[in-house]
Amino acid sequence: MTETKPPVATTRPHSFTAHGVTIEDPWAWIKDPGYPEVTDKDVLAYLEEENRFFEGVMAPLKPLSETLFKEMRGRIKEDESTVPQRDGDWIYWTDYETGGEYPRWWRKPAAGGADQLILDEPALADGKEYFRLGAIAASPDGRWLAYAIDDNGSERFEVRVKDLDTGALLPDTIPGMLSEIVWTSDSKGFLYGVANENWRTDNARWHRLGDPVENDLEIFKEEDEGYRVAVGETQSRKWLLVSTGDHVTSEVYLLPTDNPAAPMVCIAPRKPGREYDVDEHDGTLFIHTNDVDPQFRLVTASADNPGEWVERIGPSKHFYMTSVTCFADFFIVEGREDGLDQIELHRYDSSIAPVRLPFPEASYVAGIGDNPEYAIQKIRLGYESMVTPGTVYDYHVATGELETLKVQEIPSGYDGGKYRTERLKIAARDGTEVPVSIVYPKDFPRDGTGKLYLYAYGAYGYAIPPGFSTSRMSFLDRGMAFAIAHIRGGDDLGQQWYHDGKLEKRINTFNDFVDVAKGLIERGFTHKGGIAIAGRSAGGELMGAVVNSDPDLWGVVVADVPFVDVLNTMLDESLPLTPGEWPEWGNPVEDKAAFELIRSYSPYDNVAPHAYPPMFISGGLNDPRVTYWEPAKWAAKLRATKTDDNILVLKTNMGAGHGGKSGRWESLKEAADEMAFVLRQLDVD
Repeated sequence: MTETKPPVATTRPHSFTAHGVTIEDPWAWIKDPGYPEVTDKDVLAYLEEENRFFEGVMAPLKPLSETLFKEMRGRIKEDESTVPQRDGDWIYWTDYETGGEYPRWWRKPAAGGADQLILDEPALADGKEYFRLGAIAASPDGRWLAYAIDDNGSERFEVRVKDLDTGALLPDTIPGMLSEIVWTSDSKGFLYGVANENWRTDNARWHRLGDPVENDLEIFKEEDEGYRVAVGETQSRKWLLVSTGDHVTSEVYLLPTDNPAAPMVCIAPRKPGREYDVDEHDGTLFIHTNDVDPQFRLVTASADNPGEWVERIGPSKHFYMTSVTCFADFFIVEGREDGLDQIELHRYDSSIAPVRLPFPEASYVAGIGDNPEYAIQKIRLGYESMVTPGTVYDYHVATGELETLKVQEIPSGYDGGKYRTERLKIAARDGTEVPVSIVYPKDFPRDGTGKLYLYAYGAYGYAIPPGFSTSRMSFLDRGMAFAIAHIRGGDDLGQQWYHDGKLEKRINTFNDFVDVAKGLIERGFTHKGGIAIAGRSAGGELMGAVVNSDPDLWGVVVADVPFVDVLNTMLDESLPLTPGEWPEWGNPVEDKAAFELIRSYSPYDNVAPHAYPPMFISGGLNDPRVTYWEPAKWAAKLRATKTDDNILVLKTNMGAGHGGKSGRWESLKEAADEMAFVLRQLDVD
């Protein structure tokens, strides 16, 4: 492989002292002091030099990358469309034009009539390097469409309002929005929230159509800088919801949808460690909460006396309740039993036994889908597994029939019989059994000679679902296996699983991942050095930790927008996310023990002079979640410290944010580059 010479970032003396410890950070200059504006010439020059090196490394891989892109694109239906769904007097859906990067939004009258294009994303994105549609909501009377766009990846959205009768845009424009959009029942206004100067949504506001934005009524303001405010509504659309909270505590307020200026009703004042969310049926609040058990329970209360809770469904040792949705004649409880998705239909008459929907596979993903209406007799569901393409069903409540509406089409062809999937349990070093979902070709060797791609996240209580991926097939069809490690830090096995991978137990997350890899080696799926590993964001932190601790296990590492400068970030209260992140990672500003723990595993701070495997690192210049300098500083320190000649590349998207490039084909090209890099480093044809 030929490539240009790797860049070498200069060092500049810089240090700081916390809790009596002095930290040297000679690459601190890569953080532009003017952020979020990045104009420092030295910073930009370094990032551009890294990007040129990346292009040089990838040049010989272009034929492979293009082949992979064509394979992956060939598995995607170019004129894909969603299953239409009724909402009031209209039926809504989206579709793609053949070759289109972005979808179009359509509707037609439920009573019959012509299709109407209500939002043309390709036109909005035309000429832009980046485009992302955020919140979108039609008014209850169907007259207005409010939507939010981001054209640089900074996640500072601009709200616009369209008259769907005339197609004209109203002068109402709201910059800096970072929330959902929820209409009032009279269709004359909506609730939203804007980001403050630190990119924190600390407010809920009411905009009335035609009024100057500066006159919008602030109906709620959060004073705790660690909390974020969100707006929503109950399924019945009788109540508006204003929620505030951090990663472990929540507080919810009710407002009538016909009068947002009415006094807000607090359901239950914030109590540290207590989370709850709310739906409503016929004047009764259904409150999903972890107040007595991390597995959650369901309680009810009168809307007139919301603080008086009565248990409806108690917590279960094996069933982790994740959500409750109220419809006119029944309510749906979703959760996971031993890590597998479950959907239960409950009648409001508690004497009638609930119905659990059956799913046949050993490992799968299932959940209720787009169900905007309140009074329904069939429930829209989604289902997939690692070998079953995405399927949309309607479950008919009266008969129990599961009607197939759509199965994901793979134009280039798909034969599920070519693959096998298993759900394994591998013991971590402390004896805890960690679930692993794995898919592989049916003739995959189990003698230790195979190559394997291992993915995980392990933070914020986010479970990685064992779903279907058309892109993944390019690995499988080249003889590789693909595994997901459901490590602690996610809530795959319940909220306690999450708690056991955060704060002072954070090391469990890293150990679980390493021990899963070793267990897969012991079971003959692969061998040391035959494993590609990948994670993004907090999963990128995981990559940084395990490549420091066990570098010889991995054949290649992909770390996308990696949260690796953990200590510096958690010490910087001015950064957008930091105060709200302390419940997840600890507060090293005030807590010396948290400082020492984070310092002990922070990937950037623990780069050591030893051999590292080949590494692919990415970042986004406009990323507000993991700021661009985290991957950039990490790459610079790795280059200066590691003792090997293995390739390391850093790619910074100069016009994008946390999610990389926008558009379905542009993002697929990025995926193809990463895959080509992995295949080449593992010497897979």
